[in-house]
Amino acid sequence: MVSKKYLIQKSPFVVPTTDGKLIEEHHGNATTGNPEISIAHMIAPPKWSEPFQTPEFEEYTYIISGKKQFIIEGETIILKAGQSIKIEKNTRVQYSNPFDEPCEYIAICKPAFDFNKVHREE
Repeated sequence: MVSKKYLIQKSPFVVPTTDGKLIEEHHGNATTGNPEISIAHMIAPPKWSEPFQTPEFEEYTYIISGKKQFIIEGETIILKAGQSIKIEKNTRVQYSNPFDEPCEYIAICKPAFDFNKVHREE
């Protein structure tokens, strides 16, 4: 028997949310059991925001459409379509979309996203 050297993800895990944000994890803990990396497709609705957090993982974000705001250690940064960012682990950050259009993006976490390691503030 020959094992495949690849995995095509046809049914990502849709993370249940209460804030209108779409999170489709294609690879990571929830879908493939991979703790090393997670890759998710996301759509943040207009006027969406999350609490500040200090994750124990690096997060890379690539903006497909719209704009996304990041407050990183007190500095406000706005990315638009075609731009990307890497945020080091153990960095205090807030993600939001204070704009009037949805923001579609890809998020990659290394190691994989783990809700127990995101450390969201109350």
